Amino acid sequence: MRVLLLGAGGQVGRALAAALPEAVALTRADFDITGGGPEPAWDEHEVVVNAAAHTDVDGAQTPDGRVATWRANASGPALLADRARRHGFTLVHLSTEYVFDGRKSGPYTETDPVAPLSAYGAAKAAGDLAVRGVERHYLVRPTWVVGEGRNFVRTMLGLAGRGIAPTVVADQVGRPTFAPDIAAAIVHLLDVGAPHGTYHVTGGGEPASWADVARAVFAAAGRDDLAVTDTTTAEYFAGRPDVAPRPLNSVLDLGRAHAAGVVTPDWQESLVRYVSRS
Repeated sequence: MRVLLLGAGGQVGRALAAALPEAVALTRADFDITGGGPEPAWDEHEVVVNAAAHTDVDGAQTPDGRVATWRANASGPALLADRARRHGFTLVHLSTEYVFDGRKSGPYTETDPVAPLSAYGAAKAAGDLAVRGVERHYLVRPTWVVGEGRNFVRTMLGLAGRGIAPTVVADQVGRPTFAPDIAAAIVHLLDVGAPHGTYHVTGGGEPASWADVARAVFAAAGRDDLAVTDTTTAEYFAGRPDVAPRPLNSVLDLGRAHAAGVVTPDWQESLVRYVSRS
């Protein structure tokens, strides 16, 4: 396959570049999907994988941030969807659990209605809708992404290294998803020619709260002597009206991905490997 990778500088983008070594990998500096610069030669590629996004969830709540997140997460994917229809390539796009409101009692399926709580979630939902208008598309939805770059696990490792016992929210529940596992899932879907559409791809295993994940990080780092204190989202962000609302339930159903042969490694095993390499 002739693959074009966009957003190659991000956490998932870096993992995809490693998993697709023959792909043409472009960072934001090479091509910005928000427009304004020269576009790639679309006809030269059979597949375009879009890992580019505006991921500053809280910053997206500001006036300037709303503009930036809409351009990158809604208008950008819409541009790619238009180019996919014109040039006939398969479009792969990364979604997020922020398109859901987190009020469902069980895992979210691919067919559950979206109800974003934040500007970031609304822009991502709009981008998803544009991508779904492409006949040949894969919309891959991970949660709590951990890769090479800034993320929750690295923040906790930094605290553990400094001997700081943190207070972490315990009422948001989900599963961490490690960037190499997302990349492997995308490669698999393309290689086997899986039915087009939306796939939930997260870490496997039992769901956990952010506080539980923090404890697992401290244990893997050999600092389980430091106690992680639970708090609620409301308490943690009290007095912060600028903070974007988070879905409390981020657990996604993995049945469709498993049916397509996608492997979703247990997040705790992936975490141990990640910490050992950090």
